[in-house]
Amino acid sequence: MARPNGLMERLNERPVVCAEGFLFELERRGYVAAGEFVPVVSLEAPEALRMLHRDFQRAGSDIVQAFTYNGHREKMRLIGQEDLLEPMNRAALRIAREVADSNPGGEADLMAGNISNTNLWNPDDPASQQEARSMFEEMCRWAVEEGADLLIGETFYYTGEALCALEAMQQHRLPCVVTLAVMGDNRMQDGDTPAAACQRLKQAGADVVGLNCFRGPATMMPHLREIRDTVAGPIAALPVPYRTTPEHPTFFNLPDDQGCTCPSPHGRTFPTALDPLYMNRYEIRQWAREALELGIRYLGVCCGNNPMLTREVAEVAGKITEASRFSERMATHFLYGTNQRLAKHIKAHGDKA
Repeated sequence: MARPNGLMERLNERPVVCAEGFLFELERRGYVAAGEFVPVVSLEAPEALRMLHRDFQRAGSDIVQAFTYNGHREKMRLIGQEDLLEPMNRAALRIAREVADSNPGGEADLMAGNISNTNLWNPDDPASQQEARSMFEEMCRWAVEEGADLLIGETFYYTGEALCALEAMQQHRLPCVVTLAVMGDNRMQDGDTPAAACQRLKQAGADVVGLNCFRGPATMMPHLREIRDTVAGPIAALPVPYRTTPEHPTFFNLPDDQGCTCPSPHGRTFPTALDPLYMNRYEIRQWAREALELGIRYLGVCCGNNPMLTREVAEVAGKITEASRFSERMATHFLYGTNQRLAKHIKAHGDKA
């Protein structure tokens, strides 16, 4: 049963924050293998997943998004673990439901079921399309059975696949969020511009449309402006926190120009050597301000996200979070603070430090 104050009611009242980015953060913590990126953590280390959800919640995420990205039948076949598919999905959904219901801050958070790109969809192959549809349908069904308040379809780079996912989501009469991922050629891989694809999704009945993943704020924002000019209603924006550029618009092809002396063995920074290209909290805060000024109401950060960055977005959106208690207080720093009790002879070392 949906929450009395659901997604659309909240969006009418205020911006909504949704934390994504589980793949990279859990890989950094040692619970997901880079490259394979399969969410078996819900079975193998449920406490680690529960804690990350809780950390994102403390940082101000209004939505507890079940970590089922890549948790579809094709991916599990690829790694030879299809027998874990349904248990893994249900475990992730139950953990997300538990965390959403236990928010100590007052109003219960929303729990979202999650489906995503299948990496199987072929615009010229009806059989691949039907297989993708069946995967979406079973994952949506499990999400609803485990108490989802909304459904999120994300990281689609084919408009057709996004529309197919939306059809599966709409069978359950829950709010539907659909976000697209734009590759370096600035188009969906079946031809639409991102704005045209979002318009098609909106006309098909999606409640929230927008972009996530692949692009950092600098190279996502031009498309967001076009979408905002084209599409009525709530727009979603969840970039990756990396310094993408017009020459290198996605994090797949970002070069390391910081003088790295030990490049990755596979010859690219993605996904395991992006660290020097990471955006700081102030850059994410500035992006969140710009997004809000553009009229974007559904905000978050995707791959590379962490609770600190989610807190930055949430505070810009007007929230005082549990984690805000620990926002920076540089006034008492021993070298660079302004507190009158700080010893002047110690602070004098600041320029030499």
